Amino acid sequence: MDTTPDTTEQRQRASKRKRNFAILLIIIALAVAGTLTWYLLYGRYYEETDDAYVDGNQVILTPRVSGTVTQVSVDEGDYVQKGQPLVLLDPSDTDVALQQAEAALASTVRQVRGLYSTADNYRAQVAAKKVALQQAESDYARRQRIFASGAVSAEDLSHYRDTVNTARNDLIAAEQALRTNQAMVDDTVINSHPEIKSAVADLRQKYLDHARTTIVAPVSGFVAKRAVQLGMRVDAGTTLLAIVPLDQVWVNANFKESQMREMRIGQQVTLTADLYGDDVTYRGRIESLGIGTGSAFSLLPAQNASGNWIKIVQRLPVRITLDPHDMAKHPLRIGLSMLATVDLRHTQGALLPDKTVAHPRFSTDVYNDPLANAEQLVNKILQQNSQPHAGSQ
Repeated sequence: MDTTPDTTEQRQRASKRKRNFAILLIIIALAVAGTLTWYLLYGRYYEETDDAYVDGNQVILTPRVSGTVTQVSVDEGDYVQKGQPLVLLDPSDTDVALQQAEAALASTVRQVRGLYSTADNYRAQVAAKKVALQQAESDYARRQRIFASGAVSAEDLSHYRDTVNTARNDLIAAEQALRTNQAMVDDTVINSHPEIKSAVADLRQKYLDHARTTIVAPVSGFVAKRAVQLGMRVDAGTTLLAIVPLDQVWVNANFKESQMREMRIGQQVTLTADLYGDDVTYRGRIESLGIGTGSAFSLLPAQNASGNWIKIVQRLPVRITLDPHDMAKHPLRIGLSMLATVDLRHTQGALLPDKTVAHPRFSTDVYNDPLANAEQLVNKILQQNSQPHAGSQ
């Protein structure tokens, strides 16, 4: 029986469908095998998120004294060095106050010198009064011995007795005056006298107030959010501008709570920025794992006790430090989007830090010089007024 053309065509179609189905099964099997191989060799050791952003310190510059702005040296985007003057306030008022404090310290030193001199004078008076009392007592005793012989009258003996009483009262008055004066200077020298220490503290404060009319950069970085304008009357604590040190930036990567099961402090992280694309990669490591979710620290935390709630997968912020060399080659800006991939193969790290921080993470020394200069001024005034000049002797 001959095969008709229609039957042959149907057989060819069926064979083609079988072949295509077999190819599809092979492709699916290869895809499953490839996915499984990728997961076993790579995927299970890495966690990735694109919910990551560059963060960093924003050093807010504020004045510590009130004043009128007379000079603004920088604008947004400018680079500034640590210690560079940025904003100047009118120094007229603080200059006058400083001069008054200098005069007050000099006057106080001279007054305290007078107290020490008065104490020496009272000591000399006490010594003289003691000699006078001894002399009066000796004269009275001698007259008393010869009174019986009639060589001295009773009236003269009474006068000598009165002289002894007067000398004794003069000594008592001198000793009381000496004690009163000594209470002002005992156990002190000029530099440690309370009145001088108070005047010195006031001078230091006035000097610092005057120095603080020049507002300097506490760190090196780039100016952002400049709000200060010429002629503004600013009070202490008013925000003038911000400085962003781009060498002190990090990445906050928000991972799902289900992704953080194997994450540990110290694990290596590979990052890319949308700014530069996949051609530029950054090396980093996990510095800390989030202590709480974003919703836990929000102004209005979620209240699930009512029973009417929907479970939402939470995210925890993971702080990632960046390699300084990568940052130097390709600087980042605060707020840029990042893609972070964490290598989970090293699980020896801790979940939470177990040691305290040994040294300050951030510090500045630009405010040390004014106080040192104030000490030099104090020492100069003390030296000039503590010793009598040659012409006054």
